[in-house]
Amino acid sequence: MTKKNQRSIPFTIKFIGSLLLLAAMFVVAMAFGAADIAVRDVWAALTSSESSQSINIIREMRLPREIAAIVVGAALAVAGAIMQGITRNPLADPGLLGLTSGANAALAVAIAFGAGSMFSTMVACFIGSAVGAGLVFGIGALKKGGFSPVRLVLAGSAVSAFLLALSQWVGIHYKISKFVSSWTAGGMVGTTWSQLQIIVPIVALGILVAILLSRQLTILSLNEEVALGLGQNTTKIKMALFVVIILLSGAAVALVGNLVFVGLMIPHLVRAFAGTDYRYILPLAAVIGATFMLLADTIGRTMNAPYETPVVAIVAIIGLPFFLYVARKGGKAFA
Repeated sequence: MTKKNQRSIPFTIKFIGSLLLLAAMFVVAMAFGAADIAVRDVWAALTSSESSQSINIIREMRLPREIAAIVVGAALAVAGAIMQGITRNPLADPGLLGLTSGANAALAVAIAFGAGSMFSTMVACFIGSAVGAGLVFGIGALKKGGFSPVRLVLAGSAVSAFLLALSQWVGIHYKISKFVSSWTAGGMVGTTWSQLQIIVPIVALGILVAILLSRQLTILSLNEEVALGLGQNTTKIKMALFVVIILLSGAAVALVGNLVFVGLMIPHLVRAFAGTDYRYILPLAAVIGATFMLLADTIGRTMNAPYETPVVAIVAIIGLPFFLYVARKGGKAFA
């Protein structure tokens, strides 16, 4: 099927299809792991009050973990799509432009100074995301034409390396390296219901605000002068969208650690069959991003069972070639 035919399919059908794909991947993720569990037990755990060893594994370990994967995948995919739209930079990604590394460094500092609650950890990650983004865009603005895709990515790489080194220094100095590295590995191991109670509403709110601003984002992504001509207050819209990006990126890092490439890959893949309208891109990116993270987590749990392969490694193996391909094509690989 050609891209033209793909884009002629109604959005409702595409969205329902993506939800069915997410549901199927969710069942697979719940059933397979170090110990395989029958689909019947998965259904019983979700719909009844039955109790058994398999059902308890699902309810207390796998279910919160896979919900975390869904939330993180959706958050990073939507944040990446917004960043690409605002900057008109096909290489934009929360991980590549310093947001997740900034959140990770702030997380290390918060742990070192005794942040004990999920809420304080999350606030630190929000602040770190803002600082990371501020450093990258500040460096990019030092020179005329500094917001070119390549220069922003180079600035993001430099800032990310600095912030990663900072988090490692904090870990060594305060003897918390093992704890910090467990977050940096980007895993969903040990996710609890209390963590999800804080993170899920924030991510849901961020995605909702992004979708409400999707029409304005579409115009911004095409031409800022046109947006001004249509009466948009581009400064306020950009500020609101950057707040959304910081909330989504910070929440993702607070939950699972530093992940790169999810926010780069998913928006490009979605545009291949959804076009350039962010009213369609954002909801589809949320669903496809969630599906991708479920897949990555399932691969990490099963490829070397009973040992786990860090999900950050799985994502990097897929994401790095994708990044190089998009960079080589100048961002038009999936246009």
